[in-house]
Amino acid sequence: QVQLVESGGGLVQAGGSLRLSCAASGNNFSARLMGWYRQAPGEQRELAALITSGGNTNYAVSVKGRFTISRDNAKNTVYLQMSSLKPEDTGVYYCFADITPYPRSWGQGTQVTVSS
Repeated sequence: QVQLVESGGGLVQAGGSLRLSCAASGNNFSARLMGWYRQAPGEQRELAALITSGGNTNYAVSVKGRFTISRDNAKNTVYLQMSSLKPEDTGVYYCFADITPYPRSWGQGTQVTVSS
């Protein structure tokens, strides 16, 4: 079984920065894919960013150029550096990890609030 533990959310003013972290534990396998979804109040969950084990990345159009995803394969940890934050970035951020042979694992979610 895989556990994902997130940290780094909080309250920040518009234009500020936050860094989210998500560490996977409970297994000895490297994650093929890791990333972050986010869910704004009253909205569906959407993909924010993902990164493969080889370092290839993909971003939602709304965060491209402002967010940077990275990972430490040795620690099975993924990071999301968020800069130039906007009020519309407010929501709960969930990390995920695809680790063979397990089904997709999810973190518990961390709240990010951006005040205007």
